[in-house]
This record gives sequence, C-alpha cells and structure tokens, in this order.
Amino acid sequence: MNPISIANAEHYTWGGDCDGWHLLQRDDLSVIQERVPPGRAEVRHYHNASRQFFHILEGVGTMSAGEEMITMHKGEGIEIPPQVPHQFRNESEEEVVFLVVSVPKSHGDRVNC
Repeated sequence: MNPISIANAEHYTWGGDCDGWHLLQRDDLSVIQERVPPGRAEVRHYHNASRQFFHILEGVGTMSAGEEMITMHKGEGIEIPPQVPHQFRNESEEEVVFLVVSVPKSHGDRVNC
C-alpha cells in the first residue's frame, strides 16, 4: 500500500475552475478532496442513496441544506443525508479546501434540482 494525496490521486475539474481529487474510490465509500475558489458554487442537487460528510480543511465554506444555511470553518463539518437538496458555496475571499466522504459513492447518484 502506498499513501495517497492530491499529488498522485485521480484529478478532475468541475465548474470551470474547481478541483477534485479521488483519494478513495470504491462503490461503498468515496473520499474526495476539493478546492473551490472564491465566489464559486456547486449546482443545487441531492443524492438518492449517498450520505455525505463535508469537512473543511482550509477556509470557510457555506452549505445550503434543505432550508438551512450553514457556515463551516476550518476543522468543522456537516453530514448531508440522502435525498436532502444541498449546495456547497464559497462566499469568502479565500479558496476553500475540504473533504467529501460519501457512503456509498455519490458519483452516478446525483440529481440536479
């Protein structure tokens, strides 16, 4: 076994200038590190089966989940249950780096609102 990091993980981009790295990619568990520049956001969506946990590594992120708006700082996280519409946003002036842990994997389970 070799350690994995963003230096050797599978990389992808979304939203034009946001980054994601698959740190662990299994059907039953996914761990992704993402980087979101200031002013960027995901499309509001939900997952039919996937339960997710977002954990902030650097910066300040905002999560719209259901009818709530939650601000998360470095070291904080939030769980998003299946079928709850949500949207991660960076409303700050600095980039946000965070982990998304999904059980089971969220790719292929996303429904845009």
